[in-house]
Amino acid sequence: MRTLAILILSLLTLLSAPALGADFDKGLTAAKRGDYATALREWMPLAEQGHARAQYNLGVMYGKGEGVEQDYAVAVGWYRRAAEQGDAMAQNNLGLMYALGDGVIQDYVQAHMWGNIARSNGSASAEKLLTLLEKKMTASQISEAQAAARDCVAKDYKGC
Repeated sequence: MRTLAILILSLLTLLSAPALGADFDKGLTAAKRGDYATALREWMPLAEQGHARAQYNLGVMYGKGEGVEQDYAVAVGWYRRAAEQGDAMAQNNLGLMYALGDGVIQDYVQAHMWGNIARSNGSASAEKLLTLLEKKMTASQISEAQAAARDCVAKDYKGC
């Protein structure tokens, strides 16, 4: 029994080892000074293990091409992972990507849905996004987006 416990503990240690070397704040400090290689090295293991803010920051890096080749589709993927965990900034940026058609097919209803969710979760930028979108949308599209937002929230942001 003791051998089994030691074996399980050893396996758990090995599985969590990549995150031990990763430090979110170290990545943040590096990114602020333009050292995106260090930021990427610190955030990638965290993001892969589900750290929402690291996922969001990778989305920003790929969206802007900071330290990586600019790739909107990859940015959308990282934003989506963070958005599904309730990260309001990622939700807003995902809405922006849908509004612009960057990395996804342009879709104002999806853009409004994510912007609406982001606003309800405290994103200060979401109101501006929604105002711009509503100038381009019909009342029916806005209603559809609001219903989609309610459904998405009910599904805990998964599969939206």
